[in-house]
Amino acid sequence: MIKLYEGGAYLVNGTEIIEDGANQAEILQSKTGSVVSKEEAAKNTIAYGILKAHNTSDNMDKLQIKFDKLTSHDITFVGIIQTARASGLEKFPIPYVLTNCHNSLCAVGGTINEDDHMFGLTCAKKYGGVYVPPHQAVIHQYAREMLAECGAMILGSDSHTRYGALGTMAIGEGGGELVKQLLCQTYDVKMPGVVGIYLDGKPEPGVGPQDVALAIIGAVFANGYVKNKVMEFVGPGVDNLSADYRIGIDVMTTETTCLSSIWKTDSEVKDFYEIHGRGESYKELNPGAVAYYDGLVYVDLSKVKPMIAMPFHPSNTYTIEELNANLMDILEDCEKRALVSLDGKVDFTLKDKVRNGKLYVDQGIIAGCAGGGFENICAAADILKGASIGADEFTLSVYPASTPIYMELAKNGRLADLMATGAIVKTAFCGPCFGAGDTPANNAFSIRHSTRNFPNREGSKVQNGQISSVALMDARSIAATAANKGYLTAATDVDANFTNPKYYFDKTIYENRIYNGVGKADPSVDIKFGPNIKDWPAMVALTDNLILKVASVINDPVTTTDELIPSGETSSYRSNPLGLAEFTLSRKDPEYVGRAKAVQAVEKAREEGNCMCKYDDNWKEVMDTIKAQFPDITHENVGVGSTIFAVKPGDGSAREQAASCQKVLGGWANVAKEYATKRYRSNLINWGMLPFIMPEDYAFDIDDYIFIPDIAKAVKDKNDDIKAYVVNKGMKELTFHLGDLTDDERDIILKGCLINYNRR
Repeated sequence: MIKLYEGGAYLVNGTEIIEDGANQAEILQSKTGSVVSKEEAAKNTIAYGILKAHNTSDNMDKLQIKFDKLTSHDITFVGIIQTARASGLEKFPIPYVLTNCHNSLCAVGGTINEDDHMFGLTCAKKYGGVYVPPHQAVIHQYAREMLAECGAMILGSDSHTRYGALGTMAIGEGGGELVKQLLCQTYDVKMPGVVGIYLDGKPEPGVGPQDVALAIIGAVFANGYVKNKVMEFVGPGVDNLSADYRIGIDVMTTETTCLSSIWKTDSEVKDFYEIHGRGESYKELNPGAVAYYDGLVYVDLSKVKPMIAMPFHPSNTYTIEELNANLMDILEDCEKRALVSLDGKVDFTLKDKVRNGKLYVDQGIIAGCAGGGFENICAAADILKGASIGADEFTLSVYPASTPIYMELAKNGRLADLMATGAIVKTAFCGPCFGAGDTPANNAFSIRHSTRNFPNREGSKVQNGQISSVALMDARSIAATAANKGYLTAATDVDANFTNPKYYFDKTIYENRIYNGVGKADPSVDIKFGPNIKDWPAMVALTDNLILKVASVINDPVTTTDELIPSGETSSYRSNPLGLAEFTLSRKDPEYVGRAKAVQAVEKAREEGNCMCKYDDNWKEVMDTIKAQFPDITHENVGVGSTIFAVKPGDGSAREQAASCQKVLGGWANVAKEYATKRYRSNLINWGMLPFIMPEDYAFDIDDYIFIPDIAKAVKDKNDDIKAYVVNKGMKELTFHLGDLTDDERDIILKGCLINYNRR
């Protein structure tokens, strides 16, 4: 089904794979009549061409990218614009779309969600942006319909910013990177590797895009095969997929930890643009006659079977057939994994879902940027036509990804077909994907065609003794399960007539409701501020020397951004830095906030010239130990901050608040074995936090003190090896690494944060 090549590979004429090896030059000569060097062939990927066109530096090894368009939703755009305003923003220099698809439930938190929306509308008017009101479209569907262009690049403040299937290289990053674009700065990144995803064959009926995506994720996540690289989809199998199908695979590439994605384009993509009234946005994209890829994933689409990603990660994949055949063994394995994910804080079981040898599911959801597409919902309706979901625990909710899709489902009758089964069809909303809608009952099991199934991602709260869980599946198998009244069923096991109706896009829906102020900035407009919208607190520059106190230790193999700062109802506080910071690590380490504040009190006393000992009983002993070896250290030249240790933090969301919340609580660093994603490391840097890597094994304890002498000088001098000392009745020497940092990133850290950097 899927094969990973051990090394690089050449692709000849878009179809023939030649592995990189000792005799590949001879093979290329025989196939093409010439020899192309690896370096030249690497320039023939689609990805290289797009990156080169957007690179403003004269060095293709160290890119400085300027994007064509930006997009954010109502969890992120307030903080981004507030940061940019503090740095002198006058107008949006490129099209910037503000969608309102996350904090759409305006009864949550009183007025604060709608206050954010009014902030967004007035900013679109003042600075010249696009404002998409709540329930009109989820962020990524609007971008597909109205923003994507072949050969373009889009930066979004949501991790699932992926429009590669439409020929657009899109990247999801934390808000700081969008701020840089708003201030006409660049996105700085080393030239990423490019991995070919070679699709062959054709999926069998009932196998959907989520099935293909989960199969790929299961093959490449754990081994980091595509981490921080660009996935380039090529091969004859692409031609056998509709644009909607490709989009469904593409959006899930985020869960591989790749940097971005791009696909070859053809008549299917051309038709997509023409259907949406934007035929001029299409152009054909193909790799060159001989293209070199740093790795290659071969996918035989004809052998992909209906898949399920069991709790608590999209990479925990099985075929549904395999799960049903080994039900109790796999469920027991999931329960063992949960002991790690949930720290044993709640009783979690899945084996009690087995009834008469079959797995019973409590809830089905087809939603958002992954599941809410037209073809997915039509296929689900075809499977469910004439059936009933039953009158037991099982429920089914369907969220079309945009109002135009919803309208077309109403016109072609699929909406009525779904509702007749007992399913509930709702408006465009991302809530089920991040725990702000359709939270299941305690110990319930939900199957979802959405993007993630991390712990608590469905809205339950471990700290309150609650736990429910999510498995990811394709809309087709969710519909088959619904038709079987909640018993897990693969879509290939039901007899369905897939009608594949044609899609008609009605642009007047958007023309009537969406504010488009691109090129029409009006400085006279007053921004509307609700009482929850707060400015960022002042942040100090990095001190000459640094003492860190460990405020949390996380030894899980991977730590998600959902665990660093929870989603769900906390999202309403994303416009209030200090208010949101109260939730930092609340589901993983509820004592963290108190510990971090205690460290921050010491630093504030230092900054004010007050006695630090009364805030920390160990302070005198720590300072005496340090001064015995470093006599020049004083209260004036050493700063105090908190840090967390995590093995591999930052998987998942692009949310900058995973870093900024630590910063506003006095955090000055993370210590990790590695960072799960580039975007989380970038978030740390943009908030002035040191992204330390620690290769050696050392078991930190909470409340350990770490002394780092001459840290400011080390950052200035571009040192990678950083000497650090654990202070504990002596000085245990360790070596940290900072990794590659651009000159601007070093300056941001030295200044204390991106806001300070831009106030130069």
